[in-house]
Amino acid sequence: MYAITIPEPGGPETLVWDEVPDPVPGAGEVLVEVVASAVNRADIMQRQGYYDPPPGASPYPGLECSGRISALGPGVSGWSVGDEVCALLAGGGYAEKVAVPAGQLLPVPEGVDLKQAAALPEVVCTVWSNVFMIAHLRPGETLLVHGGSSGIGTMAIQLGKAIGTKVAVTAGTKEKLDFCAELGADILVNYREQDFVAEVRQATDGTGADVILDNMGAKYLERNVQALAANGRLAIIGMQGGVKGELNIGALLGKRAAISATSLRARPLSEKAAIVAAAREHVWPLIAQGHVRPVVDRELPMADAAQAHRVVEASEHIGKVLLVTG
Repeated sequence: MYAITIPEPGGPETLVWDEVPDPVPGAGEVLVEVVASAVNRADIMQRQGYYDPPPGASPYPGLECSGRISALGPGVSGWSVGDEVCALLAGGGYAEKVAVPAGQLLPVPEGVDLKQAAALPEVVCTVWSNVFMIAHLRPGETLLVHGGSSGIGTMAIQLGKAIGTKVAVTAGTKEKLDFCAELGADILVNYREQDFVAEVRQATDGTGADVILDNMGAKYLERNVQALAANGRLAIIGMQGGVKGELNIGALLGKRAAISATSLRARPLSEKAAIVAAAREHVWPLIAQGHVRPVVDRELPMADAAQAHRVVEASEHIGKVLLVTG
C-alpha cells in the first residue's frame, strides 16, 4: 500500500507519499481500506518531531479515518467485511489501509457521506469526553470554546447548543465568527480585538463560563481562570499557546473551580472504547436527526498532505481538512 511517511522531522515538505508494507490486523482488530482521513494539530506536531506515536501504534500520521472493512482479525464480532465505518486511531490514517481495534470503530452515521465521516471520530470523541464526561456540561450553563471555527470548535458549538447551553466562542476573523454564529454560537469574541474575559462576563451578567474548552494551554491559563464562573470547569486539550503557565491557586480556590487536561492518543484501549461507545450512544442520534453535522473546509488528495498541513498551520480553514485516497 501507499502511506504518508515522515523520513525526518521538519516542515510540510518532509511528508512523503511512499510504498510501505500492508498492515495486518491482530487479535481484536479489523483492517480498513481508507477512503479519507482528516488533519489534526497532533499530526503537525508529529511531523515536527514533538509527538511520537504511542508504542505499538502505526508510525504514519492520522488520528481518524473513514472507509470499508476489508478483513477481520481473530476474535472480532459485530462487524463484517464491507461495512462502512469511521474510526478513532492512534496513528496510521494517512494511508490506503489501517488496522483498527474493533472498539474504536463507529458506523457511518445516517445521512453522512462516507468521505465526510472521516471528520467525525476525533472531534466527537474529544468534545464528548472532555466537555460532557469530565466537565459535565449541563443544560442552561455557558460553554466557552476557544478556536470556535476549528474542527473541535465547530463540533463543540453544535453539541453545546443541542443540549441547551449558551455557547461563547473565540476566533480571529469576522468570517470565522460569522460561521460560528450560523452554527448557533451566542457570544462571539474576536480574540485579536477583544478581551474574552470581559466579553464573556458582560454577556453572562458577570457570572462567567461554567465550562471552558481550551486549545491554547499556557497563554490562556490565567485569563481562563478569570473567565470561569463559580464551580466552573476548565478543560485543556491543547498547547498551541505554550506548555508552562502561572496558576493563581487562590483564584481557583475562590471559585471552587476545577482544571482537567487530557489527550486521546495514548489512552488505554479500554478507555478509548468507552469514549467511542459513549459518542455512538449520545452523539450519533443527534447527527442522524440533523442537529449535528461534520464541518469540512476542503478535500485534498492524500498524496498532497503537505499542502493540507500548510492550510491548517496557517489557520486558513473552517472545520476539518480531509485527505482522500481516491
